[in-house]
Amino acid sequence: MESHQAVDGLLFLFSKANRDLSMVHHKLREEFHQLYPDNANPMNLVGRLKKIEGEMSSLKNQCRELLAAKQDLIDKARTVLVGNKALLQRLQVSAGVPMACDDDDLSYENFNQIIDEWTVQVRAKTEGVEEPGSNNINQLLFSAIVRDN
Repeated sequence: MESHQAVDGLLFLFSKANRDLSMVHHKLREEFHQLYPDNANPMNLVGRLKKIEGEMSSLKNQCRELLAAKQDLIDKARTVLVGNKALLQRLQVSAGVPMACDDDDLSYENFNQIIDEWTVQVRAKTEGVEEPGSNNINQLLFSAIVRDN
């Protein structure tokens, strides 16, 4: 029976501590509400920070997916454009029309400039990751994504 009295005493002590802590929590919340506007309340700011930290992981994954989709789009656009340009040149040769050189095609030149700028950006992000002599932009992009994980 003595062990029950000890347990009862311990439960009473924990219940009292819980009530005291709840009362302190309530008083602190009231004081913070009076001292700070809702957006500046330190307790609310901590909660918001925790929520943002949780969302950052999801946002980071979405950015990686967007980056990979952008690279895929660039690869497909380059493949289609280069293929169409080669077909056009063959048509020009077979029709006896003088071939336009790449310097005359401003759109093609601008496209290549954009691709080159993108490649420079990816290479800058993958410095130290890239294998010597590697020109595969997809491999560089993959390396950059994996390194960030």
